[in-house]
Amino acid sequence: MTEQGKIPLPPKGEGKSLFERAEELFGFESFTLPGVPQAPAGRSSPDKPSEPGLASRAADIRPSPFAGEGGAPSGAEGEGSAARADVLAAARAADPSPNPLPHGERAQDAEPVTFTGTPQRIDRALLAEQCLLRPEGKVTALLEEFRIVKRQLLLAALAARRAGGGHAAQRVLVCSPLPGEGKTFCATNLALALAAEKDSEVVLVDADFAKPSVLSTLGLTGRHGLMDALADPSIRVEDCVIPTDVGGLYVLPAGNPTTSDSEYLASARTPEVLDRLTQGAPNRMVIFDSPPALAATPAAELAKYVSQALVVARADLTGQSALEDALSLLSACPDIKLLLNAAHFSPSGRRFGTYYGYGE
Repeated sequence: MTEQGKIPLPPKGEGKSLFERAEELFGFESFTLPGVPQAPAGRSSPDKPSEPGLASRAADIRPSPFAGEGGAPSGAEGEGSAARADVLAAARAADPSPNPLPHGERAQDAEPVTFTGTPQRIDRALLAEQCLLRPEGKVTALLEEFRIVKRQLLLAALAARRAGGGHAAQRVLVCSPLPGEGKTFCATNLALALAAEKDSEVVLVDADFAKPSVLSTLGLTGRHGLMDALADPSIRVEDCVIPTDVGGLYVLPAGNPTTSDSEYLASARTPEVLDRLTQGAPNRMVIFDSPPALAATPAAELAKYVSQALVVARADLTGQSALEDALSLLSACPDIKLLLNAAHFSPSGRRFGTYYGYGE
């Protein structure tokens, strides 16, 4: 068996640890740890994690040990920062242009853009033939339905403006999954209903560049339009807008046809052109009558520049899969609403217009 006697201690000076002997040789006493700055008042202790979120994570950031009181650089570091600040100030003085704002956040207080074209008269008889709303006409079930639609759009536009949506908050895209579902019918009626507002204006834009129909629907004539303003920088979009004899209603034609309509809509010029339609006019709405989402690509491109999209689905025609595909293509728009067209059944028995004595 192994002897269990007392283990002898090494001679004095030889039983020290490696670190203790290294300390005697190299003298670590002169090395001290840097001081840890005190946490700001009200900051949660690192040992007690605060509530999750950006605010709590920002509060746990320690101040720089080179910062003096108030976080300002001190000593030579402060002098260097002051020199850099002087250089930056000189650079700003040499180039006083403001920082460019992202799309949809341009200043609303810029010089107002007005439409100075010659007003044209809308053909009321043509509106009646197409069962469209008639200005100065009687209150009908159709008018009441579009009053409800426009009120929801105006409330959403106001909320988008308050949330910092910029000019895009004043734009609404009217679209449908497939042709023949009534998008132009709804876009035109919506524009006529918005024009009746006492404190608002509306610009109806024909954005169906392949098959424009807004001018023929209203009985108007025009030469240049939105696509011309996008393709030619010398053409101002406000010069293409047609004032009408309906107070507050303006029309922007599609313009000359092109095979590059989607490419022009995706260009850097598009935000500037669209912003001019509402520049200096916070109470002006812009309604785009776009091509069907599943038939042409401009609808998906325009969805990037609006705050709301109104997708028209026809009760007796639109299928679920087509509607789902259209919603997917328009997903760039933050607020998509559905409008059921050609519905002849109301579960609640609602019949607007009869209250006023008109049963249309």
